[in-house]
Amino acid sequence: MLVNYEKQSYKREAALPLSMRPLDLVYFTFFAIHLPASLIIDLQYIYPPSLVPGLLRNAVDTYIFMSRDPLIGGVFEAFGDSTHLIWFKTFLVLEAVFQIPVFVIGLRGLYHGSRKIYPLLALYGASSATTTLACLAVVLITPETTTHTLAQGAASVSSEQRLLLLSSYVPFFVIPFMMAVDMGLRVSQLIQKGIKAEEEEKWK
Repeated sequence: MLVNYEKQSYKREAALPLSMRPLDLVYFTFFAIHLPASLIIDLQYIYPPSLVPGLLRNAVDTYIFMSRDPLIGGVFEAFGDSTHLIWFKTFLVLEAVFQIPVFVIGLRGLYHGSRKIYPLLALYGASSATTTLACLAVVLITPETTTHTLAQGAASVSSEQRLLLLSSYVPFFVIPFMMAVDMGLRVSQLIQKGIKAEEEEKWK
């Protein structure tokens, strides 16, 4: 009965266009922006260098020069040895094998209003918010740029660069966190309604 209820509910909801589902539109836009950003910037670390076009490599170099991102710049060894960033490199692998497929599945599911993707998006939101929170912590504790840090070639940021990085990282924490809570509540509501429908069926 729970399955039948879900099918009936899906048919009622599927007619709503994406523009009439505000939160879904936010998530759809987020995935549409995140997917190319991940493929072009974040995942260059795991690509074989010979397969990366010069234009894309220049895009990463320009980003690192402008932001002095201690994480992206760190894994590309712009600030020296990067062995201490093994945790972030692991996050990049997770992004490639888990998040990229979720973006594709999520874009399709959100566009069509499918409820079948709710558990997957809840899982993605919790995972992504957790990993991004760790990245935000690094941005916040990265030292201020001084002549000393520049001379050492150490990771450091100016006040303007920190604000730039926070404006980039914060949405990638807030939106997945919202998604995790929202999708978790949606799944809970579906389960409760399905159980109620099943119980009502027993009394017929």
